[in-house]
Amino acid sequence: MSIMDRDVAVAAAEAGAAVVRSRYGASLARVDKGGGDFATAADIEAEQAILDVIRAARPNDAVLGEESGRTGPTTASHTWLVDPLCGTLNYAARMPLVAVNVALRTGTGTMVAASADPFAEEVFWTDGGPAQVRRDGVDEPLAPSAESRLVDVNLDPPFPNGPAFQAARLLAHPEFVTRFRPRVVSTTLAVAWVAAGRRAAYVTDGDLRDSVHFAAGIALCQAAGCVVTDIRGRPLHTGAGGLLVAADPDTHRALLALVREQFAG
Repeated sequence: MSIMDRDVAVAAAEAGAAVVRSRYGASLARVDKGGGDFATAADIEAEQAILDVIRAARPNDAVLGEESGRTGPTTASHTWLVDPLCGTLNYAARMPLVAVNVALRTGTGTMVAASADPFAEEVFWTDGGPAQVRRDGVDEPLAPSAESRLVDVNLDPPFPNGPAFQAARLLAHPEFVTRFRPRVVSTTLAVAWVAAGRRAAYVTDGDLRDSVHFAAGIALCQAAGCVVTDIRGRPLHTGAGGLLVAADPDTHRALLALVREQFAG
């Protein structure tokens, strides 16, 4: 029996997560990527572990990796998007807030995705059906909830909609402060947390089309039934860009009003 795409994604994410755990706290060589960005040896080794799993199971698929770029057949109808360590700066500073993201894009979109938390040893995954979280080999359905009122705001550049929109300005808005509580963890693990009910929402600027960082989290949130749009409330990748994902419509409407106020100002 052939292995399912879902199992490939989960196994690949787990392989990358194992490397990230094993290298945590070690003195790691850095590769400068320009603009203050860098990769560590853990990023590169984790990506290789992920690629080994994908290539063994799906040798005819293409791969877009954060560190290795695009590889595989140029005519492939299936492309794996790989972010081996989302939160490299956290990791290098010995903060265990990172994600290992694997997603499969086909002609119909991203239907299969896995986002692993190496330190909680959880894998959030979907195969187009309801989103799940796997702990100790047991799967449980994800249930979005805005009860926490925690909203994660990404403050890392680039900011293509600036200066009209600056996500940081949300944090000082009286209505935001009254209704929500901000969090800034600087890893797309927080996107998966919206699907899991651990965040009420997530907001970021940026062009996220074909993003190895965000593809898995977006797929998880869509599968979990979250409200997922760009920052102006339009379908993803059709307008201003960015991402506004919320656990429920009321939370989405409240945040969208604050975002639109910036554009109108």
